[in-house]
Amino acid sequence: MHILDDLSWRGLIQDSTDLEALRSAIDSGQVSFYVGFDPTAESLHVGHLTQVLTARRLQQAGLRPYLLVGGATGQIGDPREASERSLNPPDVVSGWVKKIQSQLEPFMNFTGDDHAIMVNNLDWTGELDVVSFLRDVGKHFPVSKMINREVVKARLESGISFTEFAYQLLQSNDYYTLYHKHGVNLQFGGSDQWGNITAGVDYIRRRTGEHAHAFVTPLVVKADGSKFGKTEGGAVWLNADLTSPYAFYQFWINADDRDIVTYLKYFSFKSHEEIDELAQATAEKPAARLAQRALAEELTTLLHGAEECANVQRASKALFGRGDLNELPEATLRAALSEAGLASVSDRETPMAHLLKEAGVVASMGEARRAAKEGGIYLNNERVTDIHQPIESEQLLHGRYAVLRRGKKTIGGAEIHSQ
Repeated sequence: MHILDDLSWRGLIQDSTDLEALRSAIDSGQVSFYVGFDPTAESLHVGHLTQVLTARRLQQAGLRPYLLVGGATGQIGDPREASERSLNPPDVVSGWVKKIQSQLEPFMNFTGDDHAIMVNNLDWTGELDVVSFLRDVGKHFPVSKMINREVVKARLESGISFTEFAYQLLQSNDYYTLYHKHGVNLQFGGSDQWGNITAGVDYIRRRTGEHAHAFVTPLVVKADGSKFGKTEGGAVWLNADLTSPYAFYQFWINADDRDIVTYLKYFSFKSHEEIDELAQATAEKPAARLAQRALAEELTTLLHGAEECANVQRASKALFGRGDLNELPEATLRAALSEAGLASVSDRETPMAHLLKEAGVVASMGEARRAAKEGGIYLNNERVTDIHQPIESEQLLHGRYAVLRRGKKTIGGAEIHSQ
């Protein structure tokens, strides 16, 4: 299937310039593309995966990727509707650029004929003096069109600085520079970037008289109205130090049945037939969560590797009594318990009943006593009835952790520090 037809089937093209012209350019082997990421934090999050994985698809179809991490635009910030952004120090942005570049590497191929190329717009923007910027770039941008951009109109009354107002010029100049120096003739991004991206297309036309291509992907919206990529703990990051592989895996496992088919189309590299089969399985046997498990395994393996994914899957089973807890690496166990609810104490004489409450396994001491009396309390998957005694040292996993469970589904943990 042609890459544009595949992207359309997956719902990944919301708006575009002339798709037939782009199709012809792709068929003639004359398309290189770029997608940009501004370093507004030290890590990308799952919301960025739409762009990252679309770039991967395009490369697999034979298009050369240029991955731009904005050391210049990251110091400015695209205007938001709510308020002016806080400007981060240049040295902080520079550090974030390097971290984000390293995060992008596992997703792309940097060898071979169509190898990916990493670029930083500070390399050319930092060389521009003010007069050259105003004469060579600013001259081609009608203020009337810039003011009509939705986010700018929303900020005119509350106030918008020239710094953020000029962001569009910087991003457009990125496209022109890559077009002029490297032959890049396709830019894509999220739908919120449509105004900036088409401004770049128009800027290339004004300066060269030639046509460049563009498309944007839809923003991912959850069926329940909540923001995609957010959990109670905050954003779901691609950095394992900020979001553990276990938490990343669980994010996809917990995806709403109403969203999972869309997620498969956006994020999975399974065939159309495989996705259709998983969609049917979701409709017929939603409790099995086959689609969620398939996507969680695929993305966790892609981001964190097969070994880490296997550790996470073992943890997911072992916590609920379907595997050996002693086989779990300490980091994986701790991450899983932290996600479930982890009580941390320094007193080894703390009764188990107290730990059950602190970990959120029960709501009260009375509930703990009733559950134990009914045989519904488990320590490391072994049923216990006496919850008023402390946990013995030899019962602790890795010398400090205990898995606490009520019934089949309510999990928590305790971390008991040595004195």
